[in-house]
Amino acid sequence: MKMYRHIVLLLSLSAFSGVSLADDAISYGTLSTTGFGQVIAKPDMAEFTVTIHAEQSQAKAAKQAVDKVVTQFLSTLEGQGIKRADIFSGNLQVLPQYQYPKDKKRELTGYQAIRHITVSIYQLDKLNQYLDIALKSDINQVDRIELKTQNEAKYKQQARQAAIKDAKTKAQDLAQGFDTELLGLHSINYRGDSAIPVMAKSMMMESRVADQGYQDQSIDIRDQVDVVYKIKQ
Repeated sequence: MKMYRHIVLLLSLSAFSGVSLADDAISYGTLSTTGFGQVIAKPDMAEFTVTIHAEQSQAKAAKQAVDKVVTQFLSTLEGQGIKRADIFSGNLQVLPQYQYPKDKKRELTGYQAIRHITVSIYQLDKLNQYLDIALKSDINQVDRIELKTQNEAKYKQQARQAAIKDAKTKAQDLAQGFDTELLGLHSINYRGDSAIPVMAKSMMMESRVADQGYQDQSIDIRDQVDVVYKIKQ
């Protein structure tokens, strides 16, 4: 009997404690802010991707035509000091080509071989020189030129700290403006960082890509964080 009373007493105290904790949980209001950070970085490297494709009546001939251009291109790049580790060669694709005569079955007309190569350049002032090499190596098309920075992690951290500072400043200003007081953090939702790359449009190699300048470009690195503060009711 005594044990039963002891259990009832403990349950009663627990219930009372739960009510007290619940009261504490709703004894404050909340204030939500979003902090934004932005850092402008100068690019010091670049990546460009080229496409090599050839069409032949036989799949083997199409593959050989692409392989010849790729071999010449890679050899020239390595001769200019580009490390093999900075050259990524995509898988070779060989696709059948068809024509579709009206009211007739499709007809096989040949094969197209395609391969993409991405090159990383760490001397930005030589980018146009390497694009000239592509031009002279019978490359069909430059698909992408992206300017980057080797210190991206550092700039992302700077943008993140700027976003945190912005969220804090906004929260303090709002609390002061509404005659209340910040009691501490309630929750943080980190949106993550992003770098807006500098991209050049795809271009056929017949255009004079080497006449373009890249040194004056910039990279916009941004970050964002959502913060909820506890405030006095």
